[in-house]
Amino acid sequence: MASNTGQAGFLPSGAALFCTIPDIFYLVELVFGGLVLCLVASTKLEPNNPQAYVIFVTIFCFIMTFIWLIVFATGSHRSRSSWASADVAYHGFASLLYLSASVLLALITIQYGTLNNILNDSTNIFFNEIFNLLSLNNLDFSRSQLNYKLDIAAVVFSFFTTLLYVIHTIFSALRWKSF
Repeated sequence: MASNTGQAGFLPSGAALFCTIPDIFYLVELVFGGLVLCLVASTKLEPNNPQAYVIFVTIFCFIMTFIWLIVFATGSHRSRSSWASADVAYHGFASLLYLSASVLLALITIQYGTLNNILNDSTNIFFNEIFNLLSLNNLDFSRSQLNYKLDIAAVVFSFFTTLLYVIHTIFSALRWKSF
């Protein structure tokens, strides 16, 4: 009986790469990772440090996943078990990076939503305390609803991309265990 996760001790290359379960996720990870990158880059990048980290993670994972796809597609890995363990290690690391970036992006989006709601309520007397608590003193409060909606979409797709990397890690670990 054929297995979708590949044969024991076999790492696919070429067109066979797109027929096995863990490796078919490369294309989906690239598509949704690129979508997260586009959504985050199209919004206003404030506060700079957390948003820059999110951009760094998306670019790093996009480039590394593309390189990993090319290595497997060209057959440069030569069906060695060390490549299977490296595949598990990379996707586990990428999962952790994407999870941290997703949580940061969600936190920033929640803060923007809270601040926008506070600004729309002119009777709120605790505005200054919350404003200082969030440490966003130089934030431009004239952000449009479109940017806020783009941030929400980026959070959703970022968590979905994290899920894809986790699933890829699990299936790669099952393949690595069969070596």
